[in-house]
Amino acid sequence: MAGVTFKHVVKKFGRQTVVQDLNLEVRDGEFLVLVGPSGCGKSTTLRMVAGLEDITAGELYIGDRLVNDVPPKDRDIAMVFQNYALYPHMNVYENMAFGLKLRKVPKPEIDRRVRETAKVLGIDHLLDRKPKALSGGQRQRVALGRAIVRNPLVFLMDEPLSNLDAQLRVQMRTEIARLHRRLKTAVLYVTHDQTEAMTMGDRIAVMKDGALQQVDTPEGIYRRPANLFVAEFFGSPGMNLIPGELSVEEGQTWFTAPGFRVPLPPSSTGASQLLGGDKRAVLGVRPEHLKLGDGAGGSPLCRAVVELVEPTGAETYVYVRCEAVLLTVRTDPSFRVKPGDGVEVRADAREFHLFDPKTGAAVR
Repeated sequence: MAGVTFKHVVKKFGRQTVVQDLNLEVRDGEFLVLVGPSGCGKSTTLRMVAGLEDITAGELYIGDRLVNDVPPKDRDIAMVFQNYALYPHMNVYENMAFGLKLRKVPKPEIDRRVRETAKVLGIDHLLDRKPKALSGGQRQRVALGRAIVRNPLVFLMDEPLSNLDAQLRVQMRTEIARLHRRLKTAVLYVTHDQTEAMTMGDRIAVMKDGALQQVDTPEGIYRRPANLFVAEFFGSPGMNLIPGELSVEEGQTWFTAPGFRVPLPPSSTGASQLLGGDKRAVLGVRPEHLKLGDGAGGSPLCRAVVELVEPTGAETYVYVRCEAVLLTVRTDPSFRVKPGDGVEVRADAREFHLFDPKTGAAVR
């Protein structure tokens, strides 16, 4: 068993830098999710680990072994792709056994590994079928099984669930997480889906434009975003962001914007960093930390007009406009408002986030 370590890794295609000075460790036995929007460099990072892309600069280790110049077949990794990549002329058994045959593993050992893995994945009754006779979820299980039977040092997974429907994605997320607990092998999992990242990862590494933005636990990413990009990217809907200014009156720090005048709690010590500059700031608050109505508790944030009510079953999202700012509020389905209603928006000030608009960085 081993982990993966990136030391100042850079990847360029011609003059374009797609991965910038990446320093990251996937610990032994850890499930680390690499997440970000399309084009951020996450799949290129995965392909460098697999040996499918050369490294322009830096060092890449699998365990204690420097693998910059090691061919893919000698890296002892297994990769699961978005498109399954099954051999159509082989049945399930043959697809799962193929990699072991190439490594000249004895036939009895191949048979044992394939049948044990197929049973764990619930596809032992499909071993004689060709891929064309399988559903999308069954094909994905075969692709996972083909990787698992090799017992590699590291699993690499490149958006393996993106071709599945919503219900099956939820099922397969649970399946993959359960398998990881059983196998205890390092997994580097690439996705653009923040829900997958939050529900599956031991830690999450967030990328944007080839640069690492933050590495933390799912809770840390959600509750303590390092910058505006992470704050907006994680959460569905994302964090409400209000541009404004800070001021101090009689020892109290205030955040003000058109329609907003909000006292910040004494714990907002980071505000002093911004007060020393041009005093501009961005106030962030998640939809679940906003309340509607005079008796809703918390501190008054603004008076607003309801623009849209979006029921989703277990909860309702209410979109309200305060001057030029559109806010999203997560409410209980029993709370009744309609478009055009005037409401007071209140907030839990302990859950405020402050960001520097010049750098995007969070201030604590």
